[in-house]
Amino acid sequence: MFLFNRLCATTLLLALGLAGLSGCGPGRGPDRDEITANEPVQAVTRLVRDLRHDDLAGYARHAVPPALHARLDTAWREGRSRWPLTELPLHARLPGMLTTLATPGAEKALLSTYQRQFAGAEGELRSAAATVSQFTVQYLQSEGDYSDEERDHYIQLVGALSQWGKRAPLADSRRAKAAIPKLVSAARLTGLADEGSYERLGMDRSLRRLGPFFARFKQVLRDYGLDLDAALDSVRVDLAEQTGDTARVRLRYTIAGHDIDAYVRAQRIEGRWYLTDTVRHAQRQAAAPAIADDPAVATSRTR
Repeated sequence: MFLFNRLCATTLLLALGLAGLSGCGPGRGPDRDEITANEPVQAVTRLVRDLRHDDLAGYARHAVPPALHARLDTAWREGRSRWPLTELPLHARLPGMLTTLATPGAEKALLSTYQRQFAGAEGELRSAAATVSQFTVQYLQSEGDYSDEERDHYIQLVGALSQWGKRAPLADSRRAKAAIPKLVSAARLTGLADEGSYERLGMDRSLRRLGPFFARFKQVLRDYGLDLDAALDSVRVDLAEQTGDTARVRLRYTIAGHDIDAYVRAQRIEGRWYLTDTVRHAQRQAAAPAIADDPAVATSRTR
């Protein structure tokens, strides 16, 4: 199930990026820089705009305080962290996926695999989408380092994506023949086909290089009926409650025809507001042990 697994993984990477408010892409825009984070709603709105403009590097700057951002960059260069990619389920698949797509002859190999295993297999693919959703929900309900707000949000989102997966034309050969070359060319342009490139480039430059790839993938998903930019355009952010330096923000949007109604918690740090769960996850990543001290990490990076 190579191609379908990659599609599911990357779809979750992108769509759950919306849930976690993590984004991707090149450069910064003046309209986004004009938004400050002096209030909780402003902080969330700025991250939504980073996502809409495919600006993962901007997200990394805006999502955590400057001192923590610097620590994360150090951890990235030392190979101890891949935050903010680690905010997303199945993030470990991303480097391998880019490597596979950038391999010489990838277009022919992937199209051949698709034709053998998936072309016309609507029933099998829909069943696989349902199975992926079921296991993901089970995991979210009881595993992982998620807050109650995160679990509720992700479960809603997985349900919406499951319904999309059941009706998406994943077995359409015509679409696959158009999609695979687009993804291959975008992956090659990142220059991130090997794990060492992430450390050489550092966090900011690596995230900027990933931007065009994710923008291209969003285009491909749109051809399959999943419009993530439309979902981002539909986002409504409202302050639910605030007590001193903590707040709860309501986040509503529509994705794949399903309405999502969720909450995120925010906190004020040095006069600016940040998402509490994002900062918590980032702090853990910044403090991750060196690979030499963590055999599990070293093993995962050699796969």
